[in-house]
Amino acid sequence: MAKYLLKNATLINEGKQFKSDLLINGELIEKIAETITDASAKVIDLQGKWIMPGMIDDQVHFREPGLTQKANLTTESRAAVAGGITTFMEMPNTVPNTLTQELLEDKYVLASKASIANYSFFMGASNDNIDEVLKTNPKNVCGVKVFMGSSTGNMLVDNETTLTNIFSKCKMLIATHCEDEATIRKNTAIYKEKYGEDMPVKYHPEIRNDEACYISSSLAVNLAKKFDTRLHVLHLSTAKEMDLFDNSIPLKDKRITAEACVHHLWFSDKDYDEKGMFIKWNPAVKSQKDQDAVWEGLNSDKIDILATDHAPHTLEEKDNKYFNAPSGGPLVQHAVLAILQKVKEGKISLERAVEKMCHAPAICFEIEKRGYLREGYFADLVVVDPNKKLKVTKDNILYKCGWSPFEGVEFDHSIDTTFVSGNIVYENNKIVEGTNGMRLTFER
Repeated sequence: MAKYLLKNATLINEGKQFKSDLLINGELIEKIAETITDASAKVIDLQGKWIMPGMIDDQVHFREPGLTQKANLTTESRAAVAGGITTFMEMPNTVPNTLTQELLEDKYVLASKASIANYSFFMGASNDNIDEVLKTNPKNVCGVKVFMGSSTGNMLVDNETTLTNIFSKCKMLIATHCEDEATIRKNTAIYKEKYGEDMPVKYHPEIRNDEACYISSSLAVNLAKKFDTRLHVLHLSTAKEMDLFDNSIPLKDKRITAEACVHHLWFSDKDYDEKGMFIKWNPAVKSQKDQDAVWEGLNSDKIDILATDHAPHTLEEKDNKYFNAPSGGPLVQHAVLAILQKVKEGKISLERAVEKMCHAPAICFEIEKRGYLREGYFADLVVVDPNKKLKVTKDNILYKCGWSPFEGVEFDHSIDTTFVSGNIVYENNKIVEGTNGMRLTFER
């Protein structure tokens, strides 16, 4: 494997910005120092550019197997590295649902051949697969996913007896999607009666409202406290939920953690008229007040992690009336740039953004030797050019679905180069083929 000597960059790492050189030897970072010389290394001068750890995205839907008309591991992992995401954790609501150990391992085999980024896959919990869930190996699987809302069939687990069984027995991290289905069904009936099939999408956050989120997330938190479960609540979207989470102890000691997603921090309900179904997500994009509370939660450490919930659908699927248009959208290619834009706007510091995108996922999931710029750690890193703009257009979108909710947005930064485990996988606005990412391992 190659040796790379990165010179004259500004490193953003562990709460600091500092000028430094960085030496990559094979898969690992060998040395970080003010001045490094190595005649055997390829020298890359990064004057005026930043080096950050690659983002670790703890929630994506890459749609393989079974839904590959929307996306697949090949296309979406390449979009991810183009956006500075070097590692992803993928969800079990593929087809078939990932509800057995055999189906889980099938996904790892697929990724080993297709993914240019590092990867892990959640084991899915259903109403009757607790025996399979308990077989999950904590050393090489990121966690168990429970859909306490926004799912169908056997993957919708909202019966308290079933949840008690899962929360009391599972010793691994449980990640939950929390929306109360009874509240959503009640609200859906009211709005369908009022508007019929032509209901405007702007009422999406009134159907999937803060009450639906809070009922479900508070149930999850209460169960986790009762059984000392390691709980991670995904994509918080409401002010009401913030009081459920604690910022008085270090992340490494927390048993209950939370995540915020880029779309809830960028869009609000005022954007529905322009963006329509392209910003229809579950949980819904809500009010400015809710968005402000999520930002405050992120900055106060009530929310621990920044992620994408990348969930692409085809244009044909999105081009439907409200009740037929699926929820979700593609985000991995532009998530880092969107957060850096918010850094420039003063919403969050650069150091804290890196903490939430890179360090915190590594701590939360106990990932082995990733998430930091440290000697002896895997060389998963992204070079950012803070002086080169990027405008999102149809021509530079890499998602299989071919669209982005950020189309037309011009970001003030761009991704210059991305390294995954010491390999250059993106540079000069192009994917560099020839290597694959690695399966994550965990220090548990």
